[in-house]
Amino acid sequence: MPLVEHLRELRNRLAKGMLAIVVVTIAAAFYSQALMEFLSAPVPRCEKGLGETTGGACAVIAYTDLLSPFTTTVKVSLMAGVIIASPIWLYQLWAFVAPGLHKHERKYTYAFVAAAVPLFLGGAALAYTILPISMRVLLGITPDGSANILPMDKILDFTVRMVLIFGAAFELPLLLIMLNLTRIVTGRRMLGWWRGVVMGVFVFGAVATPTTDPVGMIALAGPIVVLYFMAVGFSLLNDKRRRRADPDAELDDDEASELDLTPEDVGEIESVSSSRALPAQASSDHDRVNGYDDIT
Repeated sequence: MPLVEHLRELRNRLAKGMLAIVVVTIAAAFYSQALMEFLSAPVPRCEKGLGETTGGACAVIAYTDLLSPFTTTVKVSLMAGVIIASPIWLYQLWAFVAPGLHKHERKYTYAFVAAAVPLFLGGAALAYTILPISMRVLLGITPDGSANILPMDKILDFTVRMVLIFGAAFELPLLLIMLNLTRIVTGRRMLGWWRGVVMGVFVFGAVATPTTDPVGMIALAGPIVVLYFMAVGFSLLNDKRRRRADPDAELDDDEASELDLTPEDVGEIESVSSSRALPAQASSDHDRVNGYDDIT
């Protein structure tokens, strides 16, 4: 298609994706109260009248200004609209890009999406599972006689950030597998990185989780390390299969093959008579060795 047709198709695809998000967002607004209860459920709630003396045992969820209930409802509804409508707008994006891909590229894309979705959901579920522990540790720092009054929008931001961090971190092994499938990194090289990767994952877990206890760090870093070694194992098996099918599969394009420079026996030397165009060489006065004179 000409450029104008491509731009027109892109506009139509974007319009369909945005329309799906708007429709789902409006529908999610009717369930915004239940969504906010679900996202704030990890926070230990204080009973009525106990907020001033419980210290770090619990917290009171509050709205800090007049517009907070409205803005929080809009934020939660929009977030739900983007997530729930993701199959629609992702399909529109795929339908625009897919015609320009080769068959094997589409195959890799299908495999990537099929593995990325459950990995992200697994990381998000793990984050939501350890959120109560993280929040109790953070609230436990509060001295006795003080109360924790938490704005609802801050709680939602904290919950969503944790879910996104855990979900994105679980995509690391998939990225390594894709690099191996595209022949950028070999499994043996990945295995050589294991010390640095393990250290980096635990440092990332310590920084990404806001708690000071090791529970959150281990809960994030432990599964990622396991998935990393699973990715290394897959890459090693894939490299072995590739070498069996093609012994030169791991050679670079500019890498020369090994040459055998061992001299071989040429066998018996055949005598060659001199050309009659050179009378001087035909003379028997010249010394000949194995049929060759000093000139030839």
